[in-house]
Amino acid sequence: MKVKVLIINILVLFAFQANVKAQYVLNEADKEFEQYNYEKAIDLYEQAYKKKATLHAAERLAACYKYQSNYKQTESWYATAAGMEKSSAENTLEYARALQTNSKYSEAIIQYNKYADLNKNLNPLLKDMWLRSCDSALYWMKEPKPFIINNEKSLNSPQSDWGAVMQKGGIVFSSDRGVKDKDGQNKNKPFLKFDGAKAPNKMIYGWTGNHYLRLYSKKGLDSVALFPINAGTEYHVGPASFTENGDEMYFTLTRIPEKLDYTKAKTLKGKQATVNIEIYSSKKDTLGNWGVPIPFKYNKVNEYSLGDPFITPDGQSLYFTSNMSGGKGGTDLYVSQKTDTGDWEKPINLKEINTYGNERSPSFDSNNNFYFSSDGRVGMGGLDIFSAKLIAGKISEPQNLGYPINSPQDDFAFNLSRANTGFFSSNRIGGLGEDDIFSFIQQLTLEFKLTGTVYNKRTNQPISNAIVTLNKTDKSPLQVETDEKGKFKFNLESESDYKLVSEKTNYRSDTASLTTIGLTVSTEIKKDLYLESIEINRAIKLDNIYYDFDKSAIRPDAAIELDKLVKIMNDNPTIWIELNSHTDSRGIDAYNMVLSQRRANAAVEYIINKGISKNRITAVGYGETRLLNKCTNGLQCTAGQHQLNRRTEFTIVKE
Repeated sequence: MKVKVLIINILVLFAFQANVKAQYVLNEADKEFEQYNYEKAIDLYEQAYKKKATLHAAERLAACYKYQSNYKQTESWYATAAGMEKSSAENTLEYARALQTNSKYSEAIIQYNKYADLNKNLNPLLKDMWLRSCDSALYWMKEPKPFIINNEKSLNSPQSDWGAVMQKGGIVFSSDRGVKDKDGQNKNKPFLKFDGAKAPNKMIYGWTGNHYLRLYSKKGLDSVALFPINAGTEYHVGPASFTENGDEMYFTLTRIPEKLDYTKAKTLKGKQATVNIEIYSSKKDTLGNWGVPIPFKYNKVNEYSLGDPFITPDGQSLYFTSNMSGGKGGTDLYVSQKTDTGDWEKPINLKEINTYGNERSPSFDSNNNFYFSSDGRVGMGGLDIFSAKLIAGKISEPQNLGYPINSPQDDFAFNLSRANTGFFSSNRIGGLGEDDIFSFIQQLTLEFKLTGTVYNKRTNQPISNAIVTLNKTDKSPLQVETDEKGKFKFNLESESDYKLVSEKTNYRSDTASLTTIGLTVSTEIKKDLYLESIEINRAIKLDNIYYDFDKSAIRPDAAIELDKLVKIMNDNPTIWIELNSHTDSRGIDAYNMVLSQRRANAAVEYIINKGISKNRITAVGYGETRLLNKCTNGLQCTAGQHQLNRRTEFTIVKE
């Protein structure tokens, strides 16, 4: 009895210490979160959640991943948070938005309706727009516009690249990549948020962990280089817009106002200071050098932001976005006209265009078509690109450009360089970095078709509302949702290799490859996919993960099988697993428990060394407590029977 009481006391003590440690880690994570250091916060929140699954940790993880545009993780953590006890209705709304962002429109409709049931004060017009957006997106994806979308990899980096425009035969764009000067120091420094008690880091922007935005240019086969202008700030610069002759430019920048006093630590410490963005202009001098930037007349850095400038080719009208007071939504579109004296008139709100949401990145083409992005209209999700016609000074009803120009993510900075071709920017899935620059061109002929069905791997029954993604090198992925019979279809290009991926909530994804290389006759290619349902805490045996007697080293045959688990975790980045190791009954029970833990640790270390986050996998040794046969202590068994018990399994503990 005394021994049992002692064991119970020890377990209680361990549980108490674990809770204390979890709370400490959680507090540290909160500090990083409040400073917008999301990378550090994610690691700490995951550690805290692993020790104790709390609603606070799940909500914060969802928020961190949302701010970093990690769409799959955002969906996973909002699903977790929305399903926890005492969860708020807002978590259900965020879960619906995350599903929409991941093209899971049918599932998003369910969650939007659930949120409407939880929030009786919801504006019915808002609910109607959400549901119509999901229905419209399903239609647009099944009937895509004939455009080929190319990822401009010669311009893009692993960071954020956007706002590409033509300037004298070259391309100018914004990026928060880093470049080094001759001394090897990063000179590239990118709305600015930081602890008001101290100046922000001049090299790294805490929100993204990247450098600050700078303007870059590329001409022909030349490498990408910094655009040759001294903007007079160490923080964000760009995007830019140019007049028709390319000798006058308008661009945005952030600077720290002189009135912001960092010495007032008592009043500012721990409080977030936000620096608004401004519009500046510059002209080339007779030597071809860009002059000192001149602030736009209506900049008010301490009151509001002005951004996304578009100067008309004749330099007489400046369109931009702003969150100044008196607008209809978050950010509205405005236009200011230049007077005969060269001054700028008071900005006019484009009320025909603006909504309760955010309008961004205005531009015109040579035919007076007006383009902009908005998240306040029926669309696929995030910012969608719209077009309208400017006729006799009036703007027609905007039209959504549809799929695949638009995606479930943010699509913006649309600029037509010539008929049916141009650039836009997007943080859509499958890009090279955070925001990427894409070009588009109208597809004139369709030569091949792909059709298929998504099945349940166990039951062989078709799966409706699964998401199927078609990937092609250097192209933007295409997506579609399977119909009620599990069927899907795509148009294919000639001489191309493709990768096909299917996924659905509560299922492990499946992939397949196909090609049109060498096909000379128009044909229909058929390819089916099979999804395996996820069962939380169900043991899944890894075949051929065996250990030599009394050893924990990973054998070559075991490494092959562990690589398969690594692939499963890479293909399903939101799942967490517990890896379990078991011994046979030979040897002392207590020693076998230690041995099994060593083996589990060895397997987990192998997987972590393959690039899987340590927060996603836990090693647990069960010793000889879970034998698969009757070979217990004292019974005679063959070597093969004993080896059967020396095994490794994994269970999925979080989707």
